[in-house]
Amino acid sequence: RGGSSQRMSAKVLCIGDVMLDVVTKIAVMPSEINYGSDTPAQISTHGGGAAGNVAAWLTRTDARATIVGHVGNDSAGAALVNEFDALGVRHHNLVVDSGHSGVVVVLVDPTGERTMFPDNGVNSGLTLKDLPELDGFDAVYISGYSPLDPLSRDGIKAMVAKIKAAGLPIYFDPASVGGMKNADIQEIKSWLPQMDVLLLNEEEATYLTGLTNIEAALDQLLHTSTTVVIKRGSHGAIGKSRGGESVAVPAISTEVVDTTGAGDSFAAGFISYFATKKDLTHALLAGAEVAAHCVAIVGARPRVGTKI
Repeated sequence: RGGSSQRMSAKVLCIGDVMLDVVTKIAVMPSEINYGSDTPAQISTHGGGAAGNVAAWLTRTDARATIVGHVGNDSAGAALVNEFDALGVRHHNLVVDSGHSGVVVVLVDPTGERTMFPDNGVNSGLTLKDLPELDGFDAVYISGYSPLDPLSRDGIKAMVAKIKAAGLPIYFDPASVGGMKNADIQEIKSWLPQMDVLLLNEEEATYLTGLTNIEAALDQLLHTSTTVVIKRGSHGAIGKSRGGESVAVPAISTEVVDTTGAGDSFAAGFISYFATKKDLTHALLAGAEVAAHCVAIVGARPRVGTKI
């Protein structure tokens, strides 16, 4: 991106889920699956989990990323650690001896739509002890899948309190509506005043506000967070900060191969710019740029050679 060499690189701590994605691409619509029998598919494995994806895409910008999460001491965990190391994602206390790594089976249909079957594994049970020293970080990203997990909720709340005491801004993605429906919506809403920047999609914004008008949803969410970004897929994104005007940017035209991780890659691009520049328009454009690279490849994460 133009001018990136003139600005400070953000140091971002990403907290939450680290998963292995098993991507299953089918050539028929889900209604045509031969249930109880065989349906040919193209299957590949990739690193996944919202927090892991954001950290991975941050390394393709000029930001530096550290991941806080857990993988098991198993073959999936080894693959995930190796991928982080290859991309340059920093980590500590990532591998735990008890339990298995989290895995998500991602079913991708011919339209690129994805349906997920997640097993959290050792992503459950994050505690304050997992939080590194906060000196030197510019921003913290938290995936909503972690506080939505009852086994991690208290630990994440304790982390949030410590992060707020350190004066660091928190970027929060509340996770999917499917994930949120497993928790009390008032509980979820109680987290929002602690979050400086909300990153969510239209369906999630409607679920949290009860409003289908995107501008009205933005304004309501701004009562608790100082900046709100609503991701709109192929329609781009819209964002607003308190006291400012809403800013909309289009998606960058590209051939869509797989939308898995698109929102996470957008978040990475946005955070990399906004954390140091606080320029909403350029941060939204940076998010759109990274997302365009993500949807053009299979899987939720960049390759080691991926350049933005």
